[in-house]
Amino acid sequence: MAGPFWTKIEAGIAEVVIESPPVNALDSVGWTSLAQTIDALNADPEVRILVIRAEGRGFCAGVDIKELQKHPERIPQVNAGNWETFRAIHRGRKPVIVAAHGYIIGGGIGICGSADIIICSPCATFSVPEVDRGALGAGAHLQRLFPVQKVRQMYFTGDPIDAAEAYRLGAVEKVVPRKELRAEALALAAKIAIKSPVMIRLAKEALNGIEDGDLEHKYRWEQGFTAQAYLTADSQEARDAFVDKRDARFGAVPLTPYR
Repeated sequence: MAGPFWTKIEAGIAEVVIESPPVNALDSVGWTSLAQTIDALNADPEVRILVIRAEGRGFCAGVDIKELQKHPERIPQVNAGNWETFRAIHRGRKPVIVAAHGYIIGGGIGICGSADIIICSPCATFSVPEVDRGALGAGAHLQRLFPVQKVRQMYFTGDPIDAAEAYRLGAVEKVVPRKELRAEALALAAKIAIKSPVMIRLAKEALNGIEDGDLEHKYRWEQGFTAQAYLTADSQEARDAFVDKRDARFGAVPLTPYR
């Protein structure tokens, strides 16, 4: 494997496999490269459909916060890489199936929320701990998965949703055992791959066009607030605490727990 992910094309199905130990978090170069790879697969006439999955402990832990701590000047590049990746999945000409397991965090939510179909294993959890990391983003994609009030509860608390709840809320097509996840995704992909590529391309474009609002525009709106957040002392403290593996300390006076 060269890089944080690898690809394989067979029978019209392109697999994009994230494999970036220890937690499948991608750095600024990784996100940019992933977007370029997905764009190339969308343009490849041999590819009818994409399957995005991962190896390791979980699907994707989002951005590499440690990189941003060492190189804050790379924040715009990370944001651009995120936007381009999610745009390539959502606006690409080919359908995208995500087969997710374990943790699906931040950028992992963006990938799932941009995709056409999601299959997951029972161990999957969906979460956006962005405010606890001094960042924002992925709310637009989370809202493509879950009802708006559930999104706000998840975003404000950072609490995860498990696979069973995600299925109940209609975010995922199917929950299958981890060992069957790849096979299930490929079987569904094969069913779509044999159909007319012209009709499937037109169908995806049509379905994107009738969605409520413009996903990329809404995410760009969020990114403006992400950039603003990164300039605050609270954002710096949240990232410092995450890297140092300690509780964050916001302000001089601690809050008294509500009783």
